[in-house]
Amino acid sequence: MKTFIKIERMKFHARHGVSEQERMVGNDFEVSVELCYPFEASMETDNLADTLNYAEAYDIVAAEMAIPSQLLENVAGRIIKSLTSRFPLIKGGKVTVAKITPPITGEMASVAVTVEF
Repeated sequence: MKTFIKIERMKFHARHGVSEQERMVGNDFEVSVELCYPFEASMETDNLADTLNYAEAYDIVAAEMAIPSQLLENVAGRIIKSLTSRFPLIKGGKVTVAKITPPITGEMASVAVTVEF
């Protein structure tokens, strides 16, 4: 059995971007994670110790979002590294980091990177 935990569309205001203006003013971001995590035991025990703590995972993502980076790719990589370091039972997953209003001429909902690991 494969089991997944998803935390979708976490919202942050952060200072990621190539331009100095982006890093000074900041932008709105959404982060979604899908983590392959073996929580079969918790389906029987109803015990938080047998699964991944969503609140703790959120706090890890928030901490990484608070560190300015030029590239979304860097942010996504740091989120993966921090989550897998704290929760070594993660067997893979996806992380998506989206910038809601990128400084690009043209109309779009967002720009995003997704890393599957």
